[in-house]
Amino acid sequence: MTTPTVHQLLHPANWKPAKGYANGILAEGRAVYVGGQIGWTGDQIFEAKDLAGQTRQTLQNIVDIVAEAGGRPEHIVKMTWYIISKADYLANLKAVGDAYRSVMGKHFPAMAMVQVAALIEDEAKVEIEAVAVLPN
Repeated sequence: MTTPTVHQLLHPANWKPAKGYANGILAEGRAVYVGGQIGWTGDQIFEAKDLAGQTRQTLQNIVDIVAEAGGRPEHIVKMTWYIISKADYLANLKAVGDAYRSVMGKHFPAMAMVQVAALIEDEAKVEIEAVAVLPN
């Protein structure tokens, strides 16, 4: 079953292509706001100690929350990532990208990434908040 398209990518024609994110998305429907998720399981256990593993779990947590509202990964229109180490992210870009695609496929919402000094949970390497827009 295919989902009706409710999003339109916004990309000025004279700009270089965005790689791994969208510059903007026009969406219409029911909004789902997902609070900051980290790389622990639903039982609040960190099974992964590395950034890629925690990224995969964090994204899965987001997808699971969106699914509670009847949505899927392609309904996610915005993400803000908070990482504790830009160097760790850049050194593991391929593994993080593989983890991303394993959960999100080739869907790339509007995104921002910020390096922060620390996250509330000491073991956390990444926190991501998201917005999804589901069809009416």
